[in-house]
This record gives sequence, C-alpha cells and structure tokens, in this order.
Amino acid sequence: MEKMRIQKYLSLCGVMSRRKAEEEIAGGKVLINGVPAVIGQPVDPDGDAVQYNGRLCEICDKKVYIKLYKPRGYVVTLSDEKGRKCVTELLDGVTERVYPIGRLDLDSEGLLLLTNDGETANALMHPSGGLEKVYFVKTRTFPTEEQLLKLNSPMEIDGYKLRPVRVTVNRGAAVGASAQDQQGASLKFVLREGRNRQIRKMCDKVGLEVARLTRVSVGSINLSGLRSGQWAYLTRDEINYLKDVCRRAEKKTESRRG
Repeated sequence: MEKMRIQKYLSLCGVMSRRKAEEEIAGGKVLINGVPAVIGQPVDPDGDAVQYNGRLCEICDKKVYIKLYKPRGYVVTLSDEKGRKCVTELLDGVTERVYPIGRLDLDSEGLLLLTNDGETANALMHPSGGLEKVYFVKTRTFPTEEQLLKLNSPMEIDGYKLRPVRVTVNRGAAVGASAQDQQGASLKFVLREGRNRQIRKMCDKVGLEVARLTRVSVGSINLSGLRSGQWAYLTRDEINYLKDVCRRAEKKTESRRG
C-alpha cells in the first residue's frame, strides 16, 4: 500500500476524522514508530507502527455503517472528560470502532450516522456534500408571520452567513395562535449544512425558545424502524446512496478546481 498522510491513515483506521486527527496530532497523542507525529507526516501502512493513546492503529478491512436514534442527554463523542454518557455506549454488539458523521448537541435527539469508513465520513461532512438534513423543532410559543419570515431569510450567526434554510410550520399547525392557545408549535427545518447549534441560535435570534429538537432524516436516510436509543446497520441500498452522494460531491469539487 502506498504511503499517505497521517491524518488520512487515522481516518482509514476508523479512529477519528481527519480534522480531529489534526487536533490530536498537535496535542502529541499520536506516535509513529514511538515518535510523536507531525501533521502531514507520511505513513507507510505496511511498515510503520502508528499508535493513538497507546493503542496500535491499523486500517480496517471491514467497513460498517450504522444509524442511531440518539436520545437526549448523550454527547456525540467517543469519550467525555466530564463523565457524561456517550453515544457509543448505545452500540451494544458493535465490535468495530466507529465514529459519528456530524454532530447533535447534548440536548438534541434523532438520527445520527456512524462509520469506520473515514473517506466516506469526510466526504459527507464536507459542505460540498450538500445533503439535506430535516429537523422537527418544538417551540414553546407559536411563531408569528414575521418570525417565520426572518427564519427563512438570509441570516448571519456568529459572523457567518448561513446557507438558505427552509422553515415551515409542521403538521398543519397555524401560525400566530391566539394568546389563549400558546401551546407551542412544531416547525420543520431543512438545512444543507449544520453549524454548531445553528437551529437553536436561529430561533434565539428571532425570539423563539426551543423545547425539543429532533433530526428526522439525512438525505433519504431516516429514523424508520428505530425507537430512541436503538441502532441498526444501514442497508446495502442506503450505503450505495451515501457513496453516490460522495461521488457527486467529488465531481463538483473537481469541476470547480477546473
């Protein structure tokens, strides 16, 4: 096997994403033949010994793809220094070391994809992937027409101009309910990116309080057949769908490079 950068090697091993690998390498947690690695350092998969936190890292032969219905109260990480519950604790029976594709914050729930296929994970997390993500958001009050308009209009969060977001009232709920009927609303958010706590920050900016946030689908993959805390391997059709998304994203990137 040809030499490759250490970040790519760790990704193919299913240890972590390339971005996370850069952080861990910079922190001195990755060794190559007993010596701390540097970002971008070439690795010979057939001849070099790579260790992360004392564990030998080898490229995975078996690729697995999982969907999980993440409950609230779990962090999306492999381990947590604060001792909080991690989503990997829910993967009873999974022997491979998998890591999440994207994030859901502690208080959010819903669909989370995990894999040990680093290349596919990196491609799906890249903005060029463009996968639609659908969220159902329960708010404590009904939105006004003005609030809905603002949510659907260009918005800047933390100095970043967000990509367009489609927000509608879900399940036929009426906009602008009377003061006697302020029981909240179910909103449907459709995003093509996912900035840190984006939906919560958007709602906060227009004066809506989020009571519950659930991701119900990523592209054509949804929560069908799962209850909170349950997981399942992706079907062959679902895996092929994700890989097709990656191929299309790669072609777009290549065409932009010209």
